Amino acid sequence: MVSEIRQSFKLTQVKLVTMLEVSLHTINRWENGQTRPSPLAMKQIKQLLHQMAEPGEAFLAKYFQK
Repeated sequence: MVSEIRQSFKLTQVKLVTMLEVSLHTINRWENGQTRPSPLAMKQIKQLLHQMAEPGEAFLAKYFQK
């Protein structure tokens, strides 16, 4: 999910680190499937997608609809 979102918005891992306020190591582990984002990180990702407005809506629907 994180890699898909990052690539879709043409963000580097470093840029995403800054936006989500996590470490580069954390982004790498998420993208390599070693760990999953914590509930707090998921909240931050959701907020980021809201900030992306229309382009983020598809990811919100895909990953955050219950």
